[in-house]
Amino acid sequence: MYDKKNLSRLKTVESNAPEAIKAFWAFDKAAMAAGAIPSKYKELMALAVAFTTQCPYCIEIHSNKAREAGSSDQEIAEVVAIAAALRAGAAITHGTHAFKES
Repeated sequence: MYDKKNLSRLKTVESNAPEAIKAFWAFDKAAMAAGAIPSKYKELMALAVAFTTQCPYCIEIHSNKAREAGSSDQEIAEVVAIAAALRAGAAITHGTHAFKES
């Protein structure tokens, strides 16, 4: 299913929902712009979310952007560990829903 060539189909989405997609890209640009949080850290956060949602497009895009912003292999590896810890933590805490109150 994942094939970077699929991204060329974004034009189809845009031509069929131009205002929504225009608004999305503006929002995305604003959200990722440097502000109180520098771009490097925003890219590392985006990468952690991408690992958690397991979006291969986002992983590729944000790992490249994180490196362009100066992120090291060690920082990216720590982001992998953070994402794994959060996913595991969610499984543990959501596991409590399987038990009835006594």
